[in-house]
Amino acid sequence: MNEAERFQYTFGAQVMGPEWTQFALWAPSASRVDLEVEGLAAIAMNHVGEGRFVGEAACDHGARYRYRVHVDDAPKGLAIPDPASRAQAGGADGPSLVVDPYRHAWRHADWRGRPWHETVLYELHLGTLGGLAAAHQWLPYLAELGVTAIELMPVAAFPGKRNWGYDGVLPYAVDETYGEPEALKSFIDDAHGLGLMVFLDVVYNHFGPDGNYLPRYAGAFFRDDRQTPWGPAIDFRRPMVRRFFIENALMWLDEYRFDGLRFDAVHAITERDFLLELAEALRSHIDPRRYVHLVLENEHNDAALIGPGLFTAQWNDDWHNVMHVLLTGESEGYYGDFAEASTEKLARCLGEGFIYQGDATRQGSPRGSPSSHLPPTAFVAFLQNHDQVGNRAMGERLTRLAEPQALAAATLALLLSPMVPLLFMGEEWASERPFLFFTDHRAELAEAVREGRRAEFAAFGAFQNPASRAAIPDPNDTTTFESSRPDIEAREAAPHADWLAFVRHLLAIRHAEIVPRLDGARALGAEVLDEGAVVARWQMNDETQLVIAMNLSERPAATTAFGVGRHLYETREGAAVATESGSLPPRCAAAWLRSGPGDEELCA
Repeated sequence: MNEAERFQYTFGAQVMGPEWTQFALWAPSASRVDLEVEGLAAIAMNHVGEGRFVGEAACDHGARYRYRVHVDDAPKGLAIPDPASRAQAGGADGPSLVVDPYRHAWRHADWRGRPWHETVLYELHLGTLGGLAAAHQWLPYLAELGVTAIELMPVAAFPGKRNWGYDGVLPYAVDETYGEPEALKSFIDDAHGLGLMVFLDVVYNHFGPDGNYLPRYAGAFFRDDRQTPWGPAIDFRRPMVRRFFIENALMWLDEYRFDGLRFDAVHAITERDFLLELAEALRSHIDPRRYVHLVLENEHNDAALIGPGLFTAQWNDDWHNVMHVLLTGESEGYYGDFAEASTEKLARCLGEGFIYQGDATRQGSPRGSPSSHLPPTAFVAFLQNHDQVGNRAMGERLTRLAEPQALAAATLALLLSPMVPLLFMGEEWASERPFLFFTDHRAELAEAVREGRRAEFAAFGAFQNPASRAAIPDPNDTTTFESSRPDIEAREAAPHADWLAFVRHLLAIRHAEIVPRLDGARALGAEVLDEGAVVARWQMNDETQLVIAMNLSERPAATTAFGVGRHLYETREGAAVATESGSLPPRCAAAWLRSGPGDEELCA
């Protein structure tokens, strides 16, 4: 890419030529800003209006630098990293590094991505794998498994040596514990060579509590009249704040060639129009020949944000929550909204997408909007993910919480339904290793996080006793992180190897039978057969219908006028024939492809 084609960022350091780099910082609370490049004399930056300071220096890729901002509470200046730093040396508090983003020679420059309906997501945490170098070794395995898209938990620079990534403070920088920016590009390049898309989870709703200097010199970045669970809300009413995050998303898609972004907890962003602006800006900028997918996490269930020109899909927490209730019987916390009429809620989810479509929650407030007009691929379904496992006090996976045959039935529904499935690392071999919440905060904050996390669970039955709360793992303890590393060796031995083969087989069926018929598919509805048992149908893009019958209960469920079709898979031997004959066995699921009456081609 030549210099004329380079996107001109509003923030950060941009290499303009040999020994020539431009710098820009938005510091509306500062009276003066100096640029300090190691080996050079300090340079006074020019204030060009709207709180923006710019300057340039005779330096190139790899130069270390800081800004010194002069604010009321630090008249002699406060040394800060660049909030738009591409990389850090010595952690989030250390000097920033000048990075020329166009140094990587892409080996698969003609990669255009894959259509959304081909997507099978696999969420992983780079730190627990050992960083980008170690994660490279997973790529052939994931491609062979049947995954088509890797979703990385956030990589933005955070304080300390370990973190989930949602405490990031420098959204443009790849955390150095994972590797250099070049290592991330090589990872993505190699993934593309294997036909794998790569997605990134980005956090635009808050900054972490440690190492965020923005309030000191850019107070206008935050609101003083609105709080979030993480502190003052980011002020998306301000154009410069919007630009900061829009350009961040563009950077990941342009410079790193990510195939998609997952936007964390956008319900915490009060300015809904920012989300529209974000999607429109990204769509208008990205080469239309590329497949780029934008996915929301949004408790508001705002169906109007999903569609052509906007966001591709949303994580369907409703799907997970009702399945979790039916599999485990748990009803505490947010699961309480799914504990009553759970089977009816599951049928609505399979048939219409969201469960809450304007309905009132237990607190009496309406949530969501109608979603039945959306295609099933507008919803990302999952049985486990970082939130739903790691936000449990003990980090248990479903393999420790659910009856195995019922879990197998739910896994069939996950991997063969027309919703886009997501697996969480280790789920494919039924890992029993916990995934816990871990951090590496400094002393006072570490204690506050430990005690705050334990207090969160005080209302739960299992943790009302102080001794039981004290047993909740300390997020800052290194053993909490170490015990969250995936037990890769377990996948080679029974029973894990058998479960891995089961998942691999279901994904092979998905790619052979579901994916070719998926683009343009629509839900035909779902019905309750009995408590814990449902049947759902979808019209595929040809003359066939996909039918999935699932019974998560301990007793058979009667079926009438069920019909027959070409049997795709059953989790219990004889389940398909029994279902066609009038009785869906307990704790099992089966799937069929069926055509119209009188068509014998698909009959078993």
